[in-house]
Amino acid sequence: MKFYCIADEDTVRGFQLAGIGAQVAATAEEARIAIDEVAAQPDCGIIIITEKVAAWIRPQVEMIRLEREHPLIVEIPGPEGPLSGRKSLREFVQEAVGMSVG
Repeated sequence: MKFYCIADEDTVRGFQLAGIGAQVAATAEEARIAIDEVAAQPDCGIIIITEKVAAWIRPQVEMIRLEREHPLIVEIPGPEGPLSGRKSLREFVQEAVGMSVG
């Protein structure tokens, strides 16, 4: 199973440097097309998508999560950081381990 990333240009570039397939989505329409193409690939195991891009296509993201076993969709903060009202990765880790990190 492969990883794929759908995100802004900077995030995509970083994942591509790590050898992960990625597509830029600068609009909601580009995001819809990208997630349809990526999710249809039989070797797609995980889709990494920025929170901002996922918010543009929330109904589609939730439909894939609820109706399909694969791919797993993982939302990450974009270059601008976590969206308002969402916890940062550091906060999730601190809650999980019960201690302050970093």
